[in-house]
Amino acid sequence: MLNHCPGAANLRTPTLAIKKCPRCGEEIEVFSNDISVNCSRCGFTVYNDILSCVQWCRYAKECVGEETYRKLTAKKPGDSPGGKEKPDEMTGSREHQDERSDE
Repeated sequence: MLNHCPGAANLRTPTLAIKKCPRCGEEIEVFSNDISVNCSRCGFTVYNDILSCVQWCRYAKECVGEETYRKLTAKKPGDSPGGKEKPDEMTGSREHQDERSDE
């Protein structure tokens, strides 16, 4: 039996992923606990898709802490009202999505 939740490990001790900005190609550092990050070159807002136990586990608030829980469960621009939309791994704000599809 585990004495800690393995699903929250990346939230308590964040991991780093290097992503490319969909607008300008600049490398962006995105930590596993980031909700969104702005590109340092062009300012494009990149949203980190954090699909984790926080969405369904009844102990999530106790496990990750009140502040982290609140950040991870807050609605971000472009969320569908019913929460049924499946987000991409990394998406930009709605106003820029058409721009990306033209490239």
